Amino acid sequence: MYSVEFQQALVVVVVVVAIFVVVRFELFCLKDIAEAENVRYLSKPTWAVICVLSIPIGGILYLLYGRIP
Repeated sequence: MYSVEFQQALVVVVVVVAIFVVVRFELFCLKDIAEAENVRYLSKPTWAVICVLSIPIGGILYLLYGRIP
Protein backbone atom coordinates (compact mmCIF):
# COMPACT_ATOMS: atom_id res chain seq x y z
CA MET A 1 0.00 0.00 0.00
CA TYR A 2 0.94 3.65 0.13
CA SER A 3 3.22 5.11 2.76
CA VAL A 4 1.84 7.09 5.67
CA GLU A 5 3.49 10.28 4.39
CA PHE A 6 1.80 9.92 1.00
CA GLN A 7 -1.58 9.30 2.60
CA GLN A 8 -1.19 12.36 4.82
CA ALA A 9 -0.15 14.50 1.86
CA LEU A 10 -3.13 13.25 -0.11
CA VAL A 11 -5.49 14.14 2.73
CA VAL A 12 -3.99 17.64 2.93
CA VAL A 13 -4.42 18.15 -0.82
CA VAL A 14 -8.04 16.96 -0.72
CA VAL A 15 -8.86 19.22 2.24
CA VAL A 16 -7.22 22.26 0.59
CA VAL A 17 -9.12 21.65 -2.66
CA ALA A 18 -12.40 21.20 -0.78
CA ILE A 19 -11.88 24.44 1.15
CA PHE A 20 -11.05 26.26 -2.09
CA VAL A 21 -14.22 24.98 -3.78
CA VAL A 22 -16.42 25.96 -0.84
CA VAL A 23 -14.90 29.45 -0.59
CA ARG A 24 -15.34 30.02 -4.33
CA PHE A 25 -18.96 28.85 -4.11
CA GLU A 26 -19.68 31.22 -1.22
CA LEU A 27 -18.04 34.13 -3.05
CA PHE A 28 -20.11 33.33 -6.13
CA CYS A 29 -23.32 33.34 -4.10
CA LEU A 30 -22.47 36.58 -2.31
CA LYS A 31 -21.51 38.26 -5.58
CA ASP A 32 -24.74 37.07 -7.17
CA ILE A 33 -26.77 38.42 -4.24
CA ALA A 34 -24.99 41.78 -4.42
CA GLU A 35 -25.51 42.15 -8.17
CA ALA A 36 -29.12 40.93 -8.27
CA GLU A 37 -31.84 43.52 -8.70
CA ASN A 38 -34.31 41.43 -6.74
CA VAL A 39 -34.30 38.14 -4.87
CA ARG A 40 -37.21 35.94 -3.87
CA TYR A 41 -38.73 35.33 -0.44
CA LEU A 42 -36.19 37.18 1.75
CA SER A 43 -34.23 40.42 1.55
CA LYS A 44 -30.75 40.53 0.04
CA PRO A 45 -29.00 41.09 3.40
CA THR A 46 -30.90 38.18 4.91
CA TRP A 47 -29.83 35.87 2.09
CA ALA A 48 -26.22 37.03 2.52
CA VAL A 49 -26.29 36.27 6.25
CA ILE A 50 -27.83 32.86 5.63
CA CYS A 51 -25.14 32.07 3.06
CA VAL A 52 -22.32 33.07 5.40
CA LEU A 53 -23.67 31.42 8.54
CA SER A 54 -24.68 28.09 7.03
CA ILE A 55 -21.93 27.19 4.60
CA PRO A 56 -22.62 25.56 2.06
CA ILE A 57 -26.31 24.91 2.74
CA GLY A 58 -27.14 28.62 2.70
CA GLY A 59 -25.69 29.07 -0.77
CA ILE A 60 -27.54 26.04 -2.06
CA LEU A 61 -30.81 27.32 -0.58
CA TYR A 62 -30.22 30.73 -2.14
CA LEU A 63 -29.59 29.23 -5.57
CA LEU A 64 -32.66 27.00 -5.30
CA TYR A 65 -35.16 29.41 -3.73
CA GLY A 66 -33.83 32.96 -3.60
CA ARG A 67 -32.28 33.49 -7.00
CA ILE A 68 -34.42 34.79 -9.81
CA PRO A 69 -33.33 33.10 -13.05
